[in-house]
Amino acid sequence: MELSIKTFVLLGAVILTGLSAGLFYAWSVSVIPGTQNLENSNYLQTMQSINRAILNPRFFAVFFGSIVFLSIASIYEFNLNRTAFWLILAASICYLIGTVGVTGFGNVPLNDQLDVLKLEDLSSSKMAEFREYYEQHWNRWHLIRTICAVIAFILAVLSLFTHIKNI
Repeated sequence: MELSIKTFVLLGAVILTGLSAGLFYAWSVSVIPGTQNLENSNYLQTMQSINRAILNPRFFAVFFGSIVFLSIASIYEFNLNRTAFWLILAASICYLIGTVGVTGFGNVPLNDQLDVLKLEDLSSSKMAEFREYYEQHWNRWHLIRTICAVIAFILAVLSLFTHIKNI
């Protein structure tokens, strides 16, 4: 079986979107519950460290590669498979708005606010106040982007089934 560019792009879209959805889902079921019981200073230090560490080429390749591959895959499918086109287009829109957009306009500004905090200069009450604000908003935005990434992944996987004959 020859792997065409169209097939490579579609598989790349599914794999990258799955990795992104998996990262956000895993965060939801491990990091968020794991940090809930930390003291305020430990929580904020941990989140500062994680937020700085995740800004790396591997994360960016998956996070932005998903929307690039989804978009290109939808273009390829436009004249070839209308059902796959609509599924991939819906996945692209869902991922772009609900994952990339929410991250850029929701989570990243909160991360930026946290990054500039000098935790050693904050009183315990100010630390508790910021943590409550940050954690509540950040987790809400994270839930939205996780749901959107998972929906985009499911739609992308479903598009694969439109190419299978005689099921």
